[in-house]
This record gives sequence, C-alpha cells and structure tokens, in this order.
Amino acid sequence: MEIWEYLGDAIDWALQNILYINMILSIMIVFFQRRDPKSVWTWLLCLYFIPIVGFFFYLILGQDFRKKRMFHIKEIEDTMTRSVRSQERMIRKYSEEFTDIEPLSRDYQDLICYNLETGGAVLTLDNQVEVFTDGNEKFRNLKEDLRNARHYIHFQYYIIKNDEVFLSILEILKKKAAEGVEVRILYDGMGGRFMPKKLWREIKKAGILCGEFFPPILGRLNLRVNYRNHRKIVVIDGKIGYVGGFNVGKEYISKDPKFGYWRDTHLKITGQAALSLQIRFALDWNYATKENLFLNVKYFGNLPESEHPEEFEEKMENNAEEELRTVLENGAEKKWKTEHKLPIRQVGIQIIDSGPDTKNRQIRDNYLQLFHKARNHIYIQTPYFVPDDAVLSALIIAARSGIDVRLMIPCKPDHPFVYWATYSYMGDLLEAGGKCYTYENGFLHAKGVMVDGIVCSYGTANMDIRSFELNFEVNAVLYNEQVTEVLEAAFLDDLSHCHEVTPEEYQNRPLWLRVKEQGSRLLSPLL
Repeated sequence: MEIWEYLGDAIDWALQNILYINMILSIMIVFFQRRDPKSVWTWLLCLYFIPIVGFFFYLILGQDFRKKRMFHIKEIEDTMTRSVRSQERMIRKYSEEFTDIEPLSRDYQDLICYNLETGGAVLTLDNQVEVFTDGNEKFRNLKEDLRNARHYIHFQYYIIKNDEVFLSILEILKKKAAEGVEVRILYDGMGGRFMPKKLWREIKKAGILCGEFFPPILGRLNLRVNYRNHRKIVVIDGKIGYVGGFNVGKEYISKDPKFGYWRDTHLKITGQAALSLQIRFALDWNYATKENLFLNVKYFGNLPESEHPEEFEEKMENNAEEELRTVLENGAEKKWKTEHKLPIRQVGIQIIDSGPDTKNRQIRDNYLQLFHKARNHIYIQTPYFVPDDAVLSALIIAARSGIDVRLMIPCKPDHPFVYWATYSYMGDLLEAGGKCYTYENGFLHAKGVMVDGIVCSYGTANMDIRSFELNFEVNAVLYNEQVTEVLEAAFLDDLSHCHEVTPEEYQNRPLWLRVKEQGSRLLSPLL
C-alpha cells in the first residue's frame, strides 16, 4: 500500500510542478541540444499545450543521441583512414588523366570523395549487380544463395515476422548451421516485437547466433522507439550482399490483402562492395551483442593469418589502383545501351550509411548532391516524402530550372500521419513544375533516386526526416549507366500503374484533406 501512496504523491508533485518541469525541458531543448529550429518549436508546443502527455512523449521520443558516438570501433579506424586517403589520391590522379570518362572523372568525383572523406565509403569497382523489384523473385534468389553458403551467413532485417517467409528461410539457416556454417541473425527491437520469444530460443538452440538492436524493456515497452535500425543487409561468405527495401514477411511477397501487390526494390551485389556491407553489419552486430567481429580477419577478406595486415593493405591498394586504371582506360570506348541484361558487371559502388550516432547526414547529403548535379531528369520513388528544407528547396530549384523532376509515392498509407504529410509536401513540388504520381497497383515501398541515366542511389532510406536523422539506414550509390537505366526502365514501367496528380486536381482537393495534411505537416519534425 505504501508503494501506491508514494506513487500517488509523486504524481501529485509532478502535476503541481509541471510548469517548472516544462521550463527545465524547454531550456534543455533550446540551449543544450543541437536541433533543427522547426523541431525545437514543435517540442515546445507539445510540452506547453499537452504538458503531461507531452512530457512523456519527450522522454520516449525526444532523446538526442548525437552527442554520444554509439559505435566506436578503434580496431579498424586507422586502417580505413589510410585506405580512404589512398583512394582519394587515386581518383584525383586518374580523373585528371582520363578527363573524358563519365561519371568518375568530372561530374561525380566530388561526391565520391565526399563519401570517402565523411563516411569512409570506399569506391569498389569489381562488382556485379542484379535488381529485384518483386518479393517472390528476391526471396527465391536469396534462398538459393543461402543454400550455397560455405562459411558464414550474416542476416539483418528491420522487420522479421513469424510467418511463411521467415519460416522457409529459417529451415535453410538451421540446415546450414548444422553443416557448420556460422549463421547470425540481427533484428530491430521494434521491428521484431511480434516474434515469439519461444521461437528465438529454438533458433539459438539450433546453433544460430541472434542479436537484438535496442531491445524493449518491461515486455514490449521501448524507450528508444524513435531510433530504429532500419537496415536490411544479408552477406554470404563475404562475396554476396543484399541490400534494399524488402523486409521479411508475407506482405513483401504480396500475400497481405491490406496492401495487395508489394512493389519494392532490392539489390544483389556480388563483389568487393559486399565487404562494405559486411563492415556495416559488423558494426551493428558489435553494438547489439558486444561480440567484436573485427577481431577475426576471415570476415573481411582473404587475409592469411601469417601475413602482416599493413603488407596486405598495401597489396590491396595496389590491386585497386590497377583495377581503377583498367576500368577508366576501357571505359572511354564503352557505349552502354539499355539491354536490361542481368547481372550487370563492372559496377562502381559506394555503400553509405547514416544514423543518429553520426554528425553527418550522409544519405541526405548524397541526395542533395545528386539533385544539384542533375542536368536532365530526377526520378524518385519513396513511400514517404517528408523532406527537410534543403532537400525540398533543391528539388524545387531543379524543377523550376527545367529539370524533369518526377516523384512516385503510394496511393494508400501504412502510416497515416506520414502519408498525409507526404501529400502536403507533394503540393510544393507540383507548384514548382514537378510531376507527382501515386502508385495504384498495390503498395509502393521502393526507396531510391535515379539521375540522368548515370547514377542512382537505392537502399533502405526513405525521403523523409526520420530516415535522414533518426533511423539507422544504408544505401548503395551506383555509378553505372546500365544499372541506372534498368532502374529507370522499371520506374517508367511503374508509371503505367500510376495516377498522375495534376496541379488542378491538387488545388481542388476537399477541405477535410487539407486539414489532415496541414496537421500532419505541423508534426513532421516528430514523424
């Protein structure tokens, strides 16, 4: 009984002093945290207009983790820095020698170097890529690659559901574990919240290692609901990597009547870029499980234990230099055509990531740079379009400059507030002369940007503030005309399943829709 009395007294004290509590929180938000001014005003309004509820919202959603670097792997920092500096010198040197090569020489050299400098994203060239736009095809190929695994499987998804898709994959993973293949599964604490704990115990008994990113406390209560690991990465034997928009569940193979056909995009990468995905997985795994995968060289290349790491690094740099020279020399004579043959070889790729643990908004800044460099067209697919001011301004400037800017979003919401905020921002793009489409053949979940038929960026990041600042995301930037043209061809084919929202139609939308849009847009810094 005393406990309830103490609790009642605490609640009474909080209610009596809510004004002072709000003042303290306001001071913290304004003076001690680096936030966007719109986010600051939104939280202040939330605290003062709904003081009690707003206080708890702030405790759960308003924490800022940027002051603290959540991932700090000292073992590889120096090596990555040396590799980055070496590749910067190579790119600048050979882009001067081969001035007629696109896109490595002029147009995108600064973007490549930016990714190297700020994110340690090494450019790899010896890659082949397959594009999947259908869930059944993607999972069919993934399962085949899992069956062929010989050494290890690293499997990371934001959402894993206990249904036919995961269970069919799980059978393969159990067999591989029984054969001696190392299997690791990493999932997000929020995205995997409906998986029964009993099943995870069975998975661990089968010899599969499991990790949970930001697990909930007290059942399903998760105080880090605002910071989700949204990445979807699979790496097999360090040679094959998967990254894209598909999670693991039956809706992603179009078996959920609520969404209908699920249109998404996923990339299968075979080659050196798989190692970059491996590093990203290892960083997340280390944080979630405290097992440092970087202590075992077998996960990061074919480094013999007897060979000195610095000597091995020098050999790798020499090989990369020779490979870059070969690609640039041969590239001048190549005239790519849209043959849509897969896999596409010799694809230049940088794996970039972002999250609340980093100061730079790497993926968002890449989008900005791509928009500024566009000369002909920009095609965007995203389920959520809630851009910040810089991204929205870049698209508006592009559209008003005569660039063909096209945005494709779903015709139905899976998160209503975000969807209506999307509709509001879409109006700004329409007013500037951009073209906007709603995908009518089910649900559009693809997340990517294509520019001028030359460069594209696809992965897990949506075109919204949450993906730019709050979620842990990963994208592949592909400097290749063939891959970009394949993705653009899929985009143009999707247009046949779309409804174009005209400026006239948008202006004549009903009042109730306008109210929902503006209300959701006001909350966009929190969405």
